[in-house]
Amino acid sequence: MLSIQLSLVAFILFPSFCYAQYYYDDDSSSKSCGCDKISKGCVPEVPGKPYTLTVYQGPGPVGPAGPAGPKGDQGAKGPPGTPRNMNWKQCVFNGLSEPKDLGLIKSCTFRKLSSKTSLRVYWSGGLRIKKCSNCCKRWYFTFNGNECSTPDPIDGLVYMLSGATLNPFRVRHIEGVCNALPAGIVEVGFHVGYCRDYSYNADAHSGWNSVSRIYVEEIPPPQQ
Repeated sequence: MLSIQLSLVAFILFPSFCYAQYYYDDDSSSKSCGCDKISKGCVPEVPGKPYTLTVYQGPGPVGPAGPAGPKGDQGAKGPPGTPRNMNWKQCVFNGLSEPKDLGLIKSCTFRKLSSKTSLRVYWSGGLRIKKCSNCCKRWYFTFNGNECSTPDPIDGLVYMLSGATLNPFRVRHIEGVCNALPAGIVEVGFHVGYCRDYSYNADAHSGWNSVSRIYVEEIPPPQQ
């Protein structure tokens, strides 16, 4: 009698008691719910989808460029720049009329401040050859007695194909830059000589009835 009463009490207090047993299906991808003898209150789970492993394969393609942004505000005014220290000299020869055919015409002594800088030089003045045909003369600069080698000589020439009666005085300009010169005193010379492949000693003249000049300026080294 006592056992019957206990069974009745258990049934009243736990009417929906169910022992749930979980197990995996054969494909091991889902699980199910089963009830032992009493199925009330036991709801089987919905089978899930198989898990797929995604492997990272780097960034995708670059997308199209976006539209240009708005114009920015004007920046603040910068500090004043530092002026470049100029180091230059001009040697002027008023009334020069030099009939020399070979050798030094004039020179200009210059004090170079740095071995890292370059020298810019030019001649401005009258140069000519006269009364000859297929003739040529060359005028060139030297630095302490040597022509420029870095990068190359600084020179110019006057040539006449046919001029047996001509005496063409012209103001001419010869200019260039020489690198790799040491600091200190540099004697810049302006000479006249033979043209390449022309050994004929044509009648040359440097300056005449005007002002001639040699200009020398120390400038920063060239860009690399």
